[in-house]
Amino acid sequence: MTTRRPGLPADDAPVWEKLKRLPVSPGVYFYKNQQGKIIYIGKAKVLRNRVRSYFVGTPDRPKTAMLVARIWDLETIVTRSDVDALLTEANLIKEHRPKYNVDLRDDRSFPYIRITKEDFPQVFVTRDIIKDGSIYYGPYTNVKSLRASLAVIRNIFTIRSCKYTITDDAIAKNKIQLCLDYHIKRCDGPCQGLIQKADYREMIDRVESFLKGDTGPVESWLEQHMQESSQSLAFEDAARYRDQLTAVRTYAAKQRLKTSDFYDRDVIALARQENLAAGMLLRIRSGKLIGKEHFFFKNTDDQENGALVGQLMTNLYTDTIYIPKEILVPCEVEDQDIVEKWLAVQAGYKVSLHLPKIGEKRDLQQLAERNAELMLAELIAQQKLKVEFIPKMVRALQDDLQLPAAPRRIDGFDISHLGGTETVASMVCFMDAKPAKKEYRKFQIKTVEGIDDFASMREVIHRRYSRVKAEALSEPDLILIDGGKGQLSAAKGVLDQLGLSHIPILGLAKRLEEVFLPGNSDALNLPKTSPSVILLRRIRDEAHRFAITFQRKRRGKRMVMSALDTIEGIGPKRRLALIQHFQSVTRIKNATVEEIEAIPGISHAQAERIKNALA
Repeated sequence: MTTRRPGLPADDAPVWEKLKRLPVSPGVYFYKNQQGKIIYIGKAKVLRNRVRSYFVGTPDRPKTAMLVARIWDLETIVTRSDVDALLTEANLIKEHRPKYNVDLRDDRSFPYIRITKEDFPQVFVTRDIIKDGSIYYGPYTNVKSLRASLAVIRNIFTIRSCKYTITDDAIAKNKIQLCLDYHIKRCDGPCQGLIQKADYREMIDRVESFLKGDTGPVESWLEQHMQESSQSLAFEDAARYRDQLTAVRTYAAKQRLKTSDFYDRDVIALARQENLAAGMLLRIRSGKLIGKEHFFFKNTDDQENGALVGQLMTNLYTDTIYIPKEILVPCEVEDQDIVEKWLAVQAGYKVSLHLPKIGEKRDLQQLAERNAELMLAELIAQQKLKVEFIPKMVRALQDDLQLPAAPRRIDGFDISHLGGTETVASMVCFMDAKPAKKEYRKFQIKTVEGIDDFASMREVIHRRYSRVKAEALSEPDLILIDGGKGQLSAAKGVLDQLGLSHIPILGLAKRLEEVFLPGNSDALNLPKTSPSVILLRRIRDEAHRFAITFQRKRRGKRMVMSALDTIEGIGPKRRLALIQHFQSVTRIKNATVEEIEAIPGISHAQAERIKNALA
């Protein structure tokens, strides 16, 4: 067996055999470690040349050397073109978030404005992209800008706010009734056929123009209707159009920057310091700056600027509805010809990347660069503050589990039941190693009968994190499951189904305080007295206490209800009043007739019956 130079994969690693059979095609490659985990994803015009280059010569960058030393296996996906390889790489990096890829804080949690594909479209904010023909504008990293845009849209356009499916049949059969929005003139009543589809579509077209930054058509339309209403003596309508016109012009005036050519273009800039980078996007529409978006990168020390800008662009323009014909960039983009081809496919027309040297375009580029530098300085300041306030136990847990970020928020789950009945679950939350009781949640298990902790855990994890995803709530940095490999596997499966596989999760078994990670059959070798295990045990015990308390309370109420069910004249309302006042059967039994009678709705005769029944 040939002995290879130090720093390369072991001689018996499967990657060596696969290197001999690499295709001469464009595609995407995956590097895996010995545990089978994907640690790097890349793209290539020619897979054979690109992949083999990692194993020839000595890497000139420390991060690349660390990657190569940990490669054990290799997989490839052949694509039809290098453009397809670019998009496939971007999507797979988002899904798997490999350790040695640049960590881009991308748009997966950023909101969009969605215009649904219906006869009478809805317009609302969402964080989920659904491929059903709907149109999406965004992403908006600046929530203030999003709210401002949406507020003006709601003020100007009479778009329906209901979620009903409005069809010709629903209108004909009068299935949907007019709501308050119609009566206060914030909706034109499409549910009753009071506005034609074509007229509603024209309004949606004006909304789209507005979202693209072109306020001219909206202003002209409002001004025309204001004049027509005034001439027909409909002064109330004229005043409403006047106020809406003022709102549009005020909004447009806030976009202070203007250019002389009135073109649409995006301006991208990059600022870097050590292993951090900030990407900045300025959106210029009709010569006006209508918004800016920022993105942060981590682990960038081995990446050239051109590679970072290329990755930023694939994340920016994968799902966006509108791409301008010109994009100003701060440097030559890696595989720029491929990126331009891909942008043309996305947009439906040629998109040019331009590196400005002089004139007004260079001024725009410098403005974007200054904004990027300010955002990076703010990020660095925030990072320093986090370092100061992260407890040692949390940092120890990050190191022991090799987590990408300090687990400042940890959600802990436990299941509790009484012989397979009254099954409940608890979720506790620890922030910086301390209980955050306002974040605690209780669950009554609804879909599981009998004793099945695995199914119960699946239900509660699905209920909790489908809501987190739908409502854009704060995701935890770590999830702790009270249980071993079975409960952990059940919970991990649900996270994967929800597209939340990036959230770290572990199980803490009761018997030996063993810590299990997904995909590993053996427990981690952590001392029982380590700060990490102490913190995990504290969270697990709190989740158990919270679940038991909830389960006992439910059982106590059920026993009280059962004891009161047989008393004549005591219905659900009176039983509830007794439970809320006395809290237990013992207290009701020890109360006097007068004390029972004092509860609203209970007569003296009923109080005596209660006292006698419980005697």
